[in-house]
Amino acid sequence: ATRLGSGMGRAPGGDGSSSGATAVLRHLARKLRATGAVTVAEYMREALTNPGQGYYTRRGGVGESGDFITSPEISQVFGELIGIWYISEWIAMGKPKAFQLVELGPGRGTLADDILQVFKQLSSLLSKCDVSVHLVEVSPKLSEIQALMLTGGKVQSNPEDSSAYMEGISKTGIPIFWYRDVQDVPPGYSFYLAHEFFDALPIHKFQRTERGWREVLVDIDPEVPDQLRFVLSPSSTPATENFIQPEERRDHVEVCPEAGVIIQRLACRIEKDGGAALIADYGHDGTKTDTFRGFRDHRLHDVLKAPGTADLTADVDFSYLRKMAQGRTATLGPIKQREFLKNMGIDLRMQVLLQNSRDTATHEQLLHSYDMLMNPEKMGDCFNFFALLPHHRLEHPDKKQKPESKSPIPPVAGFGELLLK
Repeated sequence: ATRLGSGMGRAPGGDGSSSGATAVLRHLARKLRATGAVTVAEYMREALTNPGQGYYTRRGGVGESGDFITSPEISQVFGELIGIWYISEWIAMGKPKAFQLVELGPGRGTLADDILQVFKQLSSLLSKCDVSVHLVEVSPKLSEIQALMLTGGKVQSNPEDSSAYMEGISKTGIPIFWYRDVQDVPPGYSFYLAHEFFDALPIHKFQRTERGWREVLVDIDPEVPDQLRFVLSPSSTPATENFIQPEERRDHVEVCPEAGVIIQRLACRIEKDGGAALIADYGHDGTKTDTFRGFRDHRLHDVLKAPGTADLTADVDFSYLRKMAQGRTATLGPIKQREFLKNMGIDLRMQVLLQNSRDTATHEQLLHSYDMLMNPEKMGDCFNFFALLPHHRLEHPDKKQKPESKSPIPPVAGFGELLLK
């Protein structure tokens, strides 16, 4: 296999555990010596979700003390506006009798908690609606943290054969269920939420060469024991045949087949049972190339160093997600986070909070969090919102017969100017 320049996917930052190889690295090194190079996807899977030593399974470093901070950790306003988005869609769809809020990879449960607060404040509106929460979480450690945050720890484990492995009642009185896979969530009218979920799914990397597309693989460096390096597959792999679109213009492409599968599942469910999906993540619309990177202690970290000790992510390719919806649902976005939150009325909400803040510290904190979320240099531009909605939500089925009889369709909040009556 060809040696690749070390510039690829490398980033400045700490070089991981100085105490020698991590457990994941030792495990990988044995595997690589036995079987040869592995795909970047397999490498990510080992580093992030290896049962014993994977980054998420072991610790899940969200928050101030972890390796990255997410928007809900910065400000409650973020979750409030997302809660309002779901309510506004629920109203636009004629207030169905029940809905499931399904969150993929809920982190510490902060976002779900903020959304539940909104549902509680609007309980008079939702009084006739049967609301339940369904969390899809693989990490036992994180599900404990979520249970504490959302129910105060009042949960019960379920027998092996039940679809949910744990259940409880939220502090606001709403039933919550935990699952390992979105397939296990019961069918029904559902609102799906994936905030910083797709970016951690394993990607395949491909490089265009004179001899056609080659997959980027991870291998052990023969010169340096216990050091990993990127190499190119000697010939095309099944992945190069299947995952590269014939019309591809870029020379380097990252594809996340798992994201494609999940989007297909969500699109099928929304088409069949109704609802909507809101996806918020950093990403691009099919324009970027090499975005694979690691984070440790809030700093960029070399993706091949000390696997299992850093968070590995890649930008979400929204153009790929749109393709994978395969027309089963309509798609909206990606739209920049700062535009989405502005459309959702963040400025008005901020004004109210600032007027009500009694002390300088709270005031400062509010302004700081607003800047983090909205500043184009910070999260404002790199985070995007993307939605899946049933086709009928955006077009009138019987427009052809008698166009004058239908009332106008309410716009989808967040993706257009919000007209506050």
